[in-house]
Amino acid sequence: MIDRPFNVLFLCTHNSARSIIAECVMNRVGSGKFRAYSAGSHPSGRVHPYALDLARQLNYDPSGLRSKSWEEFAQSGAPKLDFVITVCDDAADEVCPVWPGQPMSAHWGLADPSRVEGTEAERRLAFSDTHRMLHQRCSIFASLPITSLDRLSLQQRLDDIGRTKGASAREEV
Repeated sequence: MIDRPFNVLFLCTHNSARSIIAECVMNRVGSGKFRAYSAGSHPSGRVHPYALDLARQLNYDPSGLRSKSWEEFAQSGAPKLDFVITVCDDAADEVCPVWPGQPMSAHWGLADPSRVEGTEAERRLAFSDTHRMLHQRCSIFASLPITSLDRLSLQQRLDDIGRTKGASAREEV
């Protein structure tokens, strides 16, 4: 039993869209139970403008959002991580750093909304779809009775969340 919120790090290659959206969502739906962060293996250095627009439209506070390296979370003084979740397909195949304390990890792969081509409306819809899927997954995660599950059962639940279907017709999980 820990006496603080669970710290969860959402990882994606560029830390400009999916992981940023996941950070916003989990900080809202898991408020008091979770503290979410995001980072990337090769951060772009900027948050995608559509991700920022979406955050504002949905009343998330975008002021602290920034694209940053996962190395920040492997340094001394960084928050102790309880969970590390990759949200893009590229990051699932990358070698992640060894995190102090051996946090649980899972892969919740989603298509990159910033790679969608088409009209502005179609591209923005891709960001909305990503938000919807991450909101669904984070809500399920936040509702788990984490302290009453053994590590193996919790790992299975995290993996199952990553295979959640039905949030979007584009999702092929």
